[in-house]
Amino acid sequence: MVDKNVYIVQGEINTVVGAIKRNARWSTHTHLDEERDPLLHSFSLLKEVLNNITELTEIEPNVFLRPFLEVIRSEDTTGPITGLALTSVNKFLSYALIDPSHEGTAEGMENMADAVTHARFVGTDPASDEVVLMKILQVLRTLLLTPVGAHLTNESVCEIMQSCFRICFEMRLSELLRKSAEHTLVDMVQLLFTRLPQFKEEPKSYMGTNMKKLKMRAGGMSDSSKWKKQKRSPRPPRHVTKVSPGTEPPTTNGSNITAGVTFIDAPSPISSGSSENTSSAVSPATDSGMELSSQATSKEDLTDLDQVSSLGLSAAMPLGDPKAIDLLPQTEPQDESLRVEKTQSASVESIPEVLEECTSVAEHSDSASVHDMDYVNPRGVRFTQSSQKEGTALVPYGLPCIRELFRFLISLTNPHDRHNSEVMIHMGLQLLTVALESAPVANCQSLLGLVKEELCRHLFQLLSVERLNLYAASLRVCFLLFESMRDHLKFQLEMYIKKLMEMITVENPKMPYEMKEMALEAVVQLWRIPSFVTELYINYDCDYYCSNLFEDLTKLLSKNAFPVSGQLYTTHLLSLEALLTVIDSTEAHCQAKVLSSIHQQEKEVAKPSAETAISTKELCNNNDRLPNEGKPPSTADEPSGACPPTTGCLMADQMKQGCSDLEGGSDAAEKNVLRKPTRFSCLLPSPQELMEIKNKKKLLITGTEQFNQKPKKGIQFLQEKNLLAIPMDNNEVAKWLRENPRLDKKMIGEFVSDRKNIDLLESFVGTFSFQGLRLDEALRLYLEAFRLPGEAPVIQRLLEAFTEHWRKSNGSPFANSDACFALAYAVIMLNTDQHNHNVRKQNVPMTLEEFRKNLKGVNGGKDFEQDILEDMYHAIKNDEIVMPDEQTGLVKENYVWNVLLHRGATEEGIFLHVLTGSYDHDLFTMTWGPTIAALSYVFDKSLEETIIQKAISGFRKCAMISAHYGLSDVFDNLIISLCKFTALSSESIENLPAVFGSNPKAHIAAKTVFHLAHRHGDILREGWKNIMEAMLQLFRAELLPKAMVEVEDFVDPNGKISLQREETPSNRGESTVLSFVSWLTLSGTEQSGIRGPSTENQEAKRMALECIKQCDPEKLITESKFLQLESLQELMKALISVTPDDETYDEEDAAFCLEMLLRIVLENRDRVTCVWQTVRDHLYHLCVHAVEFCFLVERAVVGLLRLAIRLLRREEISAQVLLSLRILLMMKSNVLSKVSHQVAYGLHELLKTNAANIHSGNDWYTLFTLLECIGSGVKPPPALQVTTRADNDTGAQSDSEVSSSYHPSDVNLDRGYTSDSEVYTDHNKQGKMHRSVTDVDMVNSGWLVVGKDDIDSPKSATVLNRQGPSPLVNQYSLTVGLDLGPHDTKSLMKCVESLSFIVRDAAHVTPENFELCVKTIRIFVEASLNGGYKSQEKRGKSHKYDSKSNRFKKKPKENSTRRSRVSSQHQSHAHSDEEEDESIPASYHTVSLQVSQDLLDLMHTLHTRAATIYSSWAEEQRHLEAAGKKIKADSRTLWSNCWCPLLQGIAWLCCDARRQVRMQALTYLQRALLVHDLQALDALDWESCFNKVLFPLLTKLLENISPADVGGMEETRMRASTLLSKVFLQHLSPLLSLTTFAALWLTILDFMDKYMHAGSSDLLLEAIPESLKNMLLVMDTAGIFHSADSRTGYSDLWEITWERIDCFLPRLRDELFKQTVIQDPVPNVSAEQHPQKPVAPTVPVSPVGDARPAAHPVPSEKPSELGASDSERVPGPAIIGTPGSPSFSTPVSVKTSPVTDIPPSTAQPPLILQPLASPLQVGVPPMSLPIILNPALIEATSPVPLLATPRPSDPMTTSEVN
Repeated sequence: MVDKNVYIVQGEINTVVGAIKRNARWSTHTHLDEERDPLLHSFSLLKEVLNNITELTEIEPNVFLRPFLEVIRSEDTTGPITGLALTSVNKFLSYALIDPSHEGTAEGMENMADAVTHARFVGTDPASDEVVLMKILQVLRTLLLTPVGAHLTNESVCEIMQSCFRICFEMRLSELLRKSAEHTLVDMVQLLFTRLPQFKEEPKSYMGTNMKKLKMRAGGMSDSSKWKKQKRSPRPPRHVTKVSPGTEPPTTNGSNITAGVTFIDAPSPISSGSSENTSSAVSPATDSGMELSSQATSKEDLTDLDQVSSLGLSAAMPLGDPKAIDLLPQTEPQDESLRVEKTQSASVESIPEVLEECTSVAEHSDSASVHDMDYVNPRGVRFTQSSQKEGTALVPYGLPCIRELFRFLISLTNPHDRHNSEVMIHMGLQLLTVALESAPVANCQSLLGLVKEELCRHLFQLLSVERLNLYAASLRVCFLLFESMRDHLKFQLEMYIKKLMEMITVENPKMPYEMKEMALEAVVQLWRIPSFVTELYINYDCDYYCSNLFEDLTKLLSKNAFPVSGQLYTTHLLSLEALLTVIDSTEAHCQAKVLSSIHQQEKEVAKPSAETAISTKELCNNNDRLPNEGKPPSTADEPSGACPPTTGCLMADQMKQGCSDLEGGSDAAEKNVLRKPTRFSCLLPSPQELMEIKNKKKLLITGTEQFNQKPKKGIQFLQEKNLLAIPMDNNEVAKWLRENPRLDKKMIGEFVSDRKNIDLLESFVGTFSFQGLRLDEALRLYLEAFRLPGEAPVIQRLLEAFTEHWRKSNGSPFANSDACFALAYAVIMLNTDQHNHNVRKQNVPMTLEEFRKNLKGVNGGKDFEQDILEDMYHAIKNDEIVMPDEQTGLVKENYVWNVLLHRGATEEGIFLHVLTGSYDHDLFTMTWGPTIAALSYVFDKSLEETIIQKAISGFRKCAMISAHYGLSDVFDNLIISLCKFTALSSESIENLPAVFGSNPKAHIAAKTVFHLAHRHGDILREGWKNIMEAMLQLFRAELLPKAMVEVEDFVDPNGKISLQREETPSNRGESTVLSFVSWLTLSGTEQSGIRGPSTENQEAKRMALECIKQCDPEKLITESKFLQLESLQELMKALISVTPDDETYDEEDAAFCLEMLLRIVLENRDRVTCVWQTVRDHLYHLCVHAVEFCFLVERAVVGLLRLAIRLLRREEISAQVLLSLRILLMMKSNVLSKVSHQVAYGLHELLKTNAANIHSGNDWYTLFTLLECIGSGVKPPPALQVTTRADNDTGAQSDSEVSSSYHPSDVNLDRGYTSDSEVYTDHNKQGKMHRSVTDVDMVNSGWLVVGKDDIDSPKSATVLNRQGPSPLVNQYSLTVGLDLGPHDTKSLMKCVESLSFIVRDAAHVTPENFELCVKTIRIFVEASLNGGYKSQEKRGKSHKYDSKSNRFKKKPKENSTRRSRVSSQHQSHAHSDEEEDESIPASYHTVSLQVSQDLLDLMHTLHTRAATIYSSWAEEQRHLEAAGKKIKADSRTLWSNCWCPLLQGIAWLCCDARRQVRMQALTYLQRALLVHDLQALDALDWESCFNKVLFPLLTKLLENISPADVGGMEETRMRASTLLSKVFLQHLSPLLSLTTFAALWLTILDFMDKYMHAGSSDLLLEAIPESLKNMLLVMDTAGIFHSADSRTGYSDLWEITWERIDCFLPRLRDELFKQTVIQDPVPNVSAEQHPQKPVAPTVPVSPVGDARPAAHPVPSEKPSELGASDSERVPGPAIIGTPGSPSFSTPVSVKTSPVTDIPPSTAQPPLILQPLASPLQVGVPPMSLPIILNPALIEATSPVPLLATPRPSDPMTTSEVN
């Protein structure tokens, strides 16, 4: 079956042949004519061949292509026919009829390329001619872009490209055609450069020879061209025509015009036969090697429209004429040997001949004998070399053509070449863009050289062009260059960025805004390249001799983000964007690190290998391609052949011939080695190393500046800074002079040529490498390094050093040094002569001959080589040796550029690639300031949503980075900036809701601030203050959520109160005048606001509330437990700093902040130890320094208690918390009394929840003292009152004023902390308070003064603390002896409730708190006596204290400008005390009654349980070794610690004015005294029971306690007296053993006497005698009155008894003992008769804890210290002894009946006995307690005067008892 491809070819033959025949020229139809016509003949031959085959692949491609190519080449065919032939060829290519693997394919391709690029045809009209040109383009494109195109040679490719360029730049062609050519070029460039990685770099030698063939050029050559020696002969036409070469081919109109655009010599009609181009107008050669050969007729004027600007087109050609267009780019002479053809005759006999003659290049031979040099390409395609005339193989194209194309494109972009029109430059830039986008050019050394020099140079020149399109295109190419090749272009990049910066900053009005914008965009684009910014920093900022590009750019961008006019333009936003790219990338890296540090590490390991000269991206591309490698393409494999790829890129992928070449070879290996700049120690220097380099750089710059003023100074400076060695190291200095580009070249010249620095000059010259350089070349290099001074001797010195070094380097040429020196000098003279304007004005410049003549015989008597002299002459003449500092314009640019290239070639040019994110921290620290400033500005000024969002996202990213790196200063700055935009700080409170609500920007700012604080609060420090300010503003404006302003309260029934208190109407009145004035002054709109909030305002407030809800400010508090400690402490500091003052904060603000602080502490209870001290000090400050009660104080007190309640469960802090409660005791008592309510409730709560956590006696002591102060108005212990030290306003360092901070000398300062025991120590400093005052105060108050020494011994401390308060109290009084201030009944009730809670739960009663508990109960008993009447009276007198409601009223401030409303609060729980003062309501009585009853019950409970409690404790402690600590459960202990005080308390309530209480108390007392446990007591204890409980009770009951209830009192007295006798009788037997029994008995009689006369009714008159009779009878029965040795048989007691009874019941004796009445006179026994009665024991002294040896001096004491108050002084007959005072008075209550009947002898002076020394006295200041004795007791002690005369030691006078 015949292949359909054969039919396709046959069809095309028919089409073309038909067209040829139809043409008018073929008039005859005879066979012979057809045979004669070569074109038709070859077609007919081809037909025959095709008829004999079935597969098209059986024949060579050349066979079926040749006839078509001949038509294309033929000059005689018209355009349409040529067009048809072109279409056919295009079809063959696109249908893939040509087998790429066929041997002859290469040849066929070559033929095709040659024919199409040299297509000729007869022109008809321009339009149809252009169609043909269009088809030519199409074929060329298809040819290069199909797989078979890979077989083309370098030359063909160049020709193809040139043909396209020619059409592109032919201005007379239509735009459509030119654009098509442009598109074709784009595709071709894309293809060639995409294939670049597949080609191998040729060795240099090969390149040199081959490259010459490929020069693509526009225009002709001129004489001056480098190529002038290669004379060209134009090539004869290639068509097989009947005309001989050298003559014009005949054309229809007889005028043949070469209308092609030629890039090399276009054969112009006049010169086509001559051997040298003789065009009469020759253009001078220009840099780019593009020359112009214009027709003689044309003017050399680029603006002349007739002439095609620089493309050698004949202007003489009439456009309308039919023309033969020759698209033949002439090749250079070397090629011609291949191309010369024999002129053929018209008749061609055989096909082989035809083939031979028509193949332009090769001669086909079937034999395989000549396969001596096969070329196999990497895809396995063998190129069998046909035996050609020259014997050279057809090598497929590769790097050479690409290099030539690249060079040509670069030359097109030279703006200084006047042949390059704007269109050409633009085209060049466009194609370069394509080339750079397609290929990794950097991998190819030959191309890289072009990039470094010409390309960068042209691009930078184009940046100064004013045409925007060129400017934009150059920026684009620059970006591509620096994106992929910056590691080879270090200094070029520096120059580029400086240029951009210049453009951005220049204030030139001519400079269009768009240019600035584009420059900024270019910066942004570069900035976005990953790690670009980091590389800038590393390679420039951290390079001694480069600019600080990164830093300068950052500053520039930041400055540029701030609009001067206030109007935001795109440039401002672009600058911001550039700044943000750094932030963005850093943030992304931080995020990545956070997300997966492990993953990141793996990547890091893999990355450096990819970071080679090839960028990662390119590697990937290559790898993608590798899998296809090595598949030999079979035809079936490529269906795409039928429809070739549409783009060069796709085609290149398909043509890929393996990239393995790239990997192999030494070049690639070298590339993989990363070079390290010498200044770094490793490839990734540490940030510290970079900092050192930067500091060194600063010093170097300063040194350089100094050097440029005065070299010595500069060197000296650098030596001082240790950057240069001392003494001067010449080599080091020389190196520095050479490598520092900032140095002034003139100064270098002066410095090295100085006579003193000869050695330095040698070292300096030694830094040059002159090996292999001609003398003038070396000199050129030498003189570029400094400015040659003008003086001859100096020049001589410099040149001598130079010539010496040059001769050494080059093996000593020339005769001697002098010859060398003379030649060097001659070169300098020649340079001056040729180029110095001043010289040229006077003389004609020197010729070569003159130069030679001048140097005759200088070379040691001989001449120099003439060739060398000639070369030198021309080199100097054509290229001036430029002295630094002298050039301007282009010369200067060239000099600067050369210096840049030289630097790039040295070590300095190493550009370090770094991994992205390597130095983010450093970069961020440099950019954050400018960036945040710019963000703030843009945020502030912009109204556009997107821009605001961008700014906010910038803020958030900065925050994230600063959080990641822990840069709190950055974060603070950010928060502070943002807070400004929330509008919260600036607005007044009245307007705040409206302003904030209606400002969406403020909403965004607020949400951002709070979001950032929630998210990165850890690194907030200073910023907390601003956030808290904002919170305060929201609080004042009532915009916070309800939960935040509601706080716990103990008293309020809801358990909560709001911190925002309502206004009180009364306060409004004060400001009415003000408001009226303001109303008058306001404008209409604002007025409406006063009348009521407008709807807008309401809406705004709603929006504000909504926004704040989203901000979730409460989260700051709840999440504070996750904050780092340092941040938490700063937050607390910010809150604490809010204390009320006149300007900024008022009480409410402080209260709000305090509440937040407390909540934060509670949230952080897991680490409360770290923050406790701070909070405690703050609370201390608020409570203790408060002079009067206010809301804030109340909140502080409540706060302290709330903390205590919550924190006591935590072991580690509970002790400190309990100690802190002493703060309350340090408060001024008037303030404390007003918060008593809160404290009472708080303490109750505390005990209820935490009693089990309180262990130490000290802590219980604090709590009970607090209960006493609160419940019964006891004055807080003076030791804690801060009166003496008003100077402590700085805030407390500790809980106690007597703290260590005041005695620094006494504290071990090196410990770093203060122990709590120390905190409460006074250290007994004599200087601080007067000794006597404090000691006595403290003793009386029951507080212990602990000396510093005591703290160290734990034993003593416990002893001190264990001492109950009892020893310090007057034990012979029922009262505790404390001065009770006013108290609040409700507080008292609550305190009693708390007490009962402790007492009723046996677990809570501990040895530590038992005695304290008892004492407190007694104090409460005192306070509650008579329902607390006494305290009521007192309160009335002392201060009618403002009703509780005051708690919640805000006092209007005098200067309440800052606050519009004066607020107050709920009166909800104010039970008004004012009412109580005037008339006490009934409810009050029930309350106080309840209290008293509760107390009674408590005392009874304790009394009954005391014994069991104590025995259980004793049991627990059995195992303890030390006897001192043991608790004894014996009755003595029980009596003194529990029973006695409790009985005293109950007794005291028996004296209550309220009958109910009295009766109940008596019942309890009776029960208690007769309880079983008490029976165990011994006689002494019972005696003290009489002395301490019963006698004081009876004494008190004699007073007129309840005047209203006379009957009730009688009954009470009767019950009391009965009780007395009952107890006496019950315990008569033990009592008898007492030595003092007589005294006791007499006292009882005394009371009987008094009670007889106490009442008004008969009740007592009847009851007393009965009791008395009872006692007497029992005693008599017991035989107490009988005495065997007395005269009468009765003892003395009998006598005394009756003596006393007779005073008030004279007849009783008769009634009872009628039979024994003895009427004896009273015996007068003297003391001497009873010597056996010792004095001391007569007085029962209970063990006094505080007693001390009598030897101590007794400090004087005011009597009033003892009693509770004057009215409470013990009213019975009591002696108050004041030792040391001259006389004693014995005040006797008015009620007492005068004791006149006692004989004078019995009125003894009272006995004041020194207290016994006790084992307990440790560390207590010496002092004594007076012991109060009942005078009756003393009088009755003995019937005779015991001490007739006063002792010398006690000089006392007797005072009568009245």
